[in-house]
Amino acid sequence: MSEEQKYKEAFNDGTQDLDEETLFVVSQTFKALSDPTRIRILHLLCKGEHSVNDIAEILNLSQSSVSHQLRFLKNLRLVKFRRAGTTLYYSEDDDHVMNLLEKAIEHAAHL
Repeated sequence: MSEEQKYKEAFNDGTQDLDEETLFVVSQTFKALSDPTRIRILHLLCKGEHSVNDIAEILNLSQSSVSHQLRFLKNLRLVKFRRAGTTLYYSEDDDHVMNLLEKAIEHAAHL
């Protein structure tokens, strides 16, 4: 049985408590989504790949702030990058979390 199947079974029947690693990953994911700057960056990256400079310019943020937030998101494997010469291009790397973000944005639109 795959790890995903185990989690689905545990979630559906409610008989198993979550292990420490799962709790940590879930809490870190929600921490990532709790910051308005990270939400803006992830929302932009849902629409396509961008360099740090592009993100900073589009979102009117400093390059330093963008780099800091991207490092946090990369450590959680929510974004990935590719190098082209000296430029790093970032894109989303976790469809599950991007779907969660999309649903949260949809939810906010209905309030």
